Amino acid sequence: MAELLYRLGRACARRAKTVLAAWLAVLVLAGAAFVAFGGTLATSFSIPGTPTAEVTDRLQTALPEASGGSGTIVFTTEDGSAFTSEQEAAVADRIADAEEVDGVETVIDPFATQAELADQAAQVEDGRTQIEAGRTQIEDGRTQLDAGQAQIDAARAQLDAGQAQIDEARAQAEAAGALAQAAPQLDAQQAELDAGREELDTQAAALAQQRTALEDQSATLEEQSAQLEASAPLLEMASEIRMVSEDGSAAVASVAFTEPNMDIEQQTKDDLVAVFADAPVDGVQTDFSADITQGVPQVFGVGEAVGLVVAAIVLVVMLGTLVGAGLPILTALVGVGIGALTAMAFSGVVEMSSVTPVLGLMLGLAVGIDYSLFIVNRHRRQLKQGDAVHESIGLANGTSGNAVVFAGATVLVALLALNVTGIPFLGLMGTVGALCVAIAVLIAVTLTPALLGMIGPRILSKRERAALAGATAGEGASGTEGPAAPSGPAPARPMSTLRAVGTALLSVAALAVIAIPALDLRTNLPDGSSEAHDSTQYRAYSTIAEQFGEGTNGPLLVVADLPGEPTEAEALEYQVRVAEELYAQDDVVAVAPIGTSEDRTVAAFQVVPAEGPTSESTEQLVHDLRALEPLDGEVTLGVAGSASGNIDISDKLAQALPIYLAVVVGLSLIILVLVFRSIFVPVVATLGFILSYFAALGGVVAIYQWGWLSGVFGVETPGPILNFLPTILVGILFGLAMDYQLFLGSGMREAYAHGAPARVAIVQGVRAGRSVVTAAAIIMISVFGGFVFSHSAMIRPIGFALAFGVLVDAFVVRMLLVPALMHLVGDKAWWLPRWLDRVLPDVDVEGAALERRHPHHHDVDPDHAATDPGTAEPEPARG
Repeated sequence: MAELLYRLGRACARRAKTVLAAWLAVLVLAGAAFVAFGGTLATSFSIPGTPTAEVTDRLQTALPEASGGSGTIVFTTEDGSAFTSEQEAAVADRIADAEEVDGVETVIDPFATQAELADQAAQVEDGRTQIEAGRTQIEDGRTQLDAGQAQIDAARAQLDAGQAQIDEARAQAEAAGALAQAAPQLDAQQAELDAGREELDTQAAALAQQRTALEDQSATLEEQSAQLEASAPLLEMASEIRMVSEDGSAAVASVAFTEPNMDIEQQTKDDLVAVFADAPVDGVQTDFSADITQGVPQVFGVGEAVGLVVAAIVLVVMLGTLVGAGLPILTALVGVGIGALTAMAFSGVVEMSSVTPVLGLMLGLAVGIDYSLFIVNRHRRQLKQGDAVHESIGLANGTSGNAVVFAGATVLVALLALNVTGIPFLGLMGTVGALCVAIAVLIAVTLTPALLGMIGPRILSKRERAALAGATAGEGASGTEGPAAPSGPAPARPMSTLRAVGTALLSVAALAVIAIPALDLRTNLPDGSSEAHDSTQYRAYSTIAEQFGEGTNGPLLVVADLPGEPTEAEALEYQVRVAEELYAQDDVVAVAPIGTSEDRTVAAFQVVPAEGPTSESTEQLVHDLRALEPLDGEVTLGVAGSASGNIDISDKLAQALPIYLAVVVGLSLIILVLVFRSIFVPVVATLGFILSYFAALGGVVAIYQWGWLSGVFGVETPGPILNFLPTILVGILFGLAMDYQLFLGSGMREAYAHGAPARVAIVQGVRAGRSVVTAAAIIMISVFGGFVFSHSAMIRPIGFALAFGVLVDAFVVRMLLVPALMHLVGDKAWWLPRWLDRVLPDVDVEGAALERRHPHHHDVDPDHAATDPGTAEPEPARG
């Protein structure tokens, strides 16, 4: 690999314009691809297979109108008074226009809905009053019917008595033989009696008909009463859900989108906001929840620019020339431009979160500057020692460039390993980050040599060139060979054992103390409360929290599968019983039915928790609701919604983190054993990485979750930590930690291999690499630190975690802890079983074999004390 890079470096230097044109063409093509194929970057996250995702999929089939994404628009009067009728009408007009936006399902008019809710409550009371009045009327009717029945019964008794008299008279007439004479009179009486009886039967039939009608009316009234009493609890449980505040100064309009949150087009959100922004209502302020206005994070802002300025200052101090300082920054910018544009070009075909390209930019910028710096620094040193420009470029590319390739490979593998978590958006982040790192490596070993070839000796300052020219002239006059060797530094002396013990103990203790807050780590996705206090998202969140309750900012969507094939009445009964179970849970403020499927087997409810979507109580409530078994297990429940989805993602990431950490630790051990041909060094280096990782997490928790130094870092509202930060931090910090370990450790290894005592070799290795490691670490910290002041609540903690992680890893773990522990074990630090030594290939990370194949004028650098006068001391490996 070293020989190949040597030839590549010389070729690029000779054909500098071609190489530069090729990379600029690639940059243009990446930009064109982004313009042609770039899609929408999502502002939310999802993981297939989570409980929330399963419930959402179920809703899309059974109740599609409830499965789309949602957002909130908050209206407040500027003077704090109640809305006027004119303002209410104007808001209603804007809402009607908003419903016409492509991708918007419905926008609920808060004033009309609040009036309907009030009417429903009034109707319940009116209905109860009417039902009581109807019952009274029915009772009065029954009393009248009973009185009529009594009269009929009395008349029938009289008729029966008259019939008996007629029958007795007829019998007497027949006994007296006078029946013929009495018959006409008796028949007339009988006919009159039969007519009376017939009239009574008619009256009785009419009375029975009236009684039947009355009973039917009573049954209908009782049915209405039952429905009313069944609906009343639902209204009562939903009474805390308001659309207009009690003082009338704030109103909330709920927006339902046609697509789930991850699939909502940014254009849809922009058009929705434009409806209210282009025609504002007089005296009314309109704010939007983070679901609507949390767009793509700004790729490059003031904080990032300040970080680049700091990096430039470090480069100027280290390299001594503006040209030298500008070259690594230029190559890094070209690399991240290609990487970020290429990544975003695929956003039209893959589901990509808005954080993904920013993370790639952050990584590509930091490693791009560092990787180019290593090659430039090596080339400058060789020029000052008298090497020809093109030969020096080739050797710098074959030695430091070889280390850059190896270092980039370790970072790349660590990032690609994020795909083993099984979490798509996290794997994509790792893939995009790996792409940007790979481009940074390619840029470093091709474009950097090309630019160095174009710059020529001007990579050195005027003073350095003058000194080199003077040394060359002196060589010609004296006949000596090469520039005068500078005086070497004081002989390396190992640290004392007491100092090593103290350094190790203090380093471990300090890192452990810093890591303590990590024990209280809580993860979630940021909500509106974590946004800047002057943002529309924060105003919307805080207004809702103050006027309607915190839980209104993150309502839960509970879906119940009802048993059998219920009738409408049975479905209503199930709804009431399920709602009562939900309402009885701790931290539930309100429950409202949303609707049922056509076959009435699926019912959806809105559940408003007591606290916000990122609170511990809401997280516990989600788990409690899923554990419920309403109606003795006859009904199964599922929970969805943005708050539930974020909780599921956090749980899934927490489960994946130990597996990923184990993969990375195993990878770390294998790589370091291969490079250092040692068992002890990889173990302490890996343990050091674990310490720096948890220390970085501790710093993040202390500042962003506990609120320490919140004013310094602009943390206006502390809260849970970004849920994928702990996992992404493992991959990135691991790669960077291996960089610095290989930088310093390879120098120790080379010194030890050249005959220096183990403890002396440690000092020589640290002395050889500390200046470059310090510069590289400061550059990394400044670039990552620039993102700490990003406007995006998701980017800020990532920038801090990486900056702080690099700080403690480079300056505490790599420069203090690892050397101290290696000093304590002495020669045993380099022990390796013989069988393993025979099996392992010689990777020659620093390219020492290349230097032997291409001998060149190479006096000893003051910063690199050679232990073997016959062999040039290679530059400490960059890994």
